Amino acid sequence: MILDDLVTVTKKRLLRHQQQKSLNDLQQMVSLLPDNDGNDFLATLKQPGLHIIAEVKQASPSKGSIVTDFPYLKIARSYEEAGVDAISVLTEPEYFHGHLHYLKEISQKSSVPTLRKDFTIDPYMIYEAKANGASIILLIVAILDDQQLVTYRKLAESLGMHAIVEAYTADEVTRALRSKAKIIGINNRNLKNFQVDFKNSLRLRHMIPKDIPVVAESGIKTQEDVTKLATAGFNALLIGETLMRSDQKAALIQNFKEATLSFK
Repeated sequence: MILDDLVTVTKKRLLRHQQQKSLNDLQQMVSLLPDNDGNDFLATLKQPGLHIIAEVKQASPSKGSIVTDFPYLKIARSYEEAGVDAISVLTEPEYFHGHLHYLKEISQKSSVPTLRKDFTIDPYMIYEAKANGASIILLIVAILDDQQLVTYRKLAESLGMHAIVEAYTADEVTRALRSKAKIIGINNRNLKNFQVDFKNSLRLRHMIPKDIPVVAESGIKTQEDVTKLATAGFNALLIGETLMRSDQKAALIQNFKEATLSFK
């Protein structure tokens, strides 16, 4: 399964990073940093309307290279100018061609919160996210146990960040709720085989109380898709490949925002 492979390479990468910089050194570095914008992000999601998290992504396991030209700072700037509420940055290098320095540079240049999009499997990676400017991390229910979901979320919050706890199945939504997640993501992509079912998020939305912000992830392509998700009561959308393939990213974001106006 693709998810198993992703976890395997992440473990190897984690070991390399730990050899280059100890956890203690990383913690000391982080202790000198100011709080990020995590709390502001949660407040934003609780405001009326459908909010947009735009993703900076060069490749994926299922599609390979999505773009050959990758001016990541320019892309992030176009997202910000179009009025997105957060920017998601892939930092997984093997399958997504991501890198931590993309996150760091975008975070330094952007005034909107940034999400470290990666396969977080250890507290070390949460400190890394903070050290490189992230305001938000992703916790994937499928690769973490119940105790890790709670511990990692609380660690992120103690560092001034928030966690999007991502689920794909009804059981995973139940586990996310049990962990007292403050933000839940419902992925339309099955990470075991990377097949996308747009209706997955629509099927599971009812399980989550209205006071918990919910993010729809993956497979969002058209204004019609956006309208369906707004009607279903989602608080935010995470959109990656559709924006990355577009030559008119800012215009596409505006089109999506217009599709949500009647739901504010």
